[in-house]
Amino acid sequence: MSTEVLLDGDRLRRRLVDDGPYAALDVVAVTGSTNSDLSEAAAKGGADRTVLIAEEQSAGRGRLQRRWVSPRGSGLFVSVLLRPGVPPSAVSWMPLIAGVALAETVERTTSVPAGLKWPNDLLLGSGDDWFKGAGILSEAVAGSDGIALVLGMGVNIRQQRDELPAGAGGLPATSLAAEGAEVDREEFAVALLESLAEVEGRWREADGDVVPTGLLDRYRRLCRTLGQRVRVELGDHDLRGVAEDVDSGGRLVVRADDGRTSEVSAGDVVHIRPS
Repeated sequence: MSTEVLLDGDRLRRRLVDDGPYAALDVVAVTGSTNSDLSEAAAKGGADRTVLIAEEQSAGRGRLQRRWVSPRGSGLFVSVLLRPGVPPSAVSWMPLIAGVALAETVERTTSVPAGLKWPNDLLLGSGDDWFKGAGILSEAVAGSDGIALVLGMGVNIRQQRDELPAGAGGLPATSLAAEGAEVDREEFAVALLESLAEVEGRWREADGDVVPTGLLDRYRRLCRTLGQRVRVELGDHDLRGVAEDVDSGGRLVVRADDGRTSEVSAGDVVHIRPS
């Protein structure tokens, strides 16, 4: 990869803190995990809408403690500390609405088709040729100021496909560059964080209700899992069937091969390609 200009923290603060919706923003050269750093900050009373971006993570992680590869200058590795004050029952929607912000940002700023694999993997590509371009991890943290959420997003921007490992469920990995997009990382960071502030603000104002805000419909439009034949890995067994809907609780509604309908709140989903 060619030499990359590092992100300018002062300029990002002017755009997103001084003239934007965030309370604080820092850019660091390297850290273990931006989510771990902000989880520590949250437990100590860190401010709502605090942003941490790392040029490189040595211990980045995704769902189920999977390792997320995040070499220096190759992508956007960002976490946000949020104190939305929504009911506990609504917290599971945080990574899904973050997926909406991410996919819509890709659609708006690049020519790359974007979608989501339930619950929150960013898919890039078209037709049946979808590849994983980003992951999202949301974690709840208890502290002196109540429950906070730490939302992490790792977006592959500059890597080529042969530089990336396979994603969860064997899903091939990709990046915006591998899909033909030339992306200015600063502009993408600003666009993504502004989009996140918009969707999270709507969700917060509606007390976590995704229906009147239109966020459920926006998610359904982007969810490439819907209509697909899937295998849902539930630990002790697999559920096979067709993904029919995402309900207001964020659950994937699957009609199994025996005709029964199940609502899945957690599990690894594999899209089964036609043979």
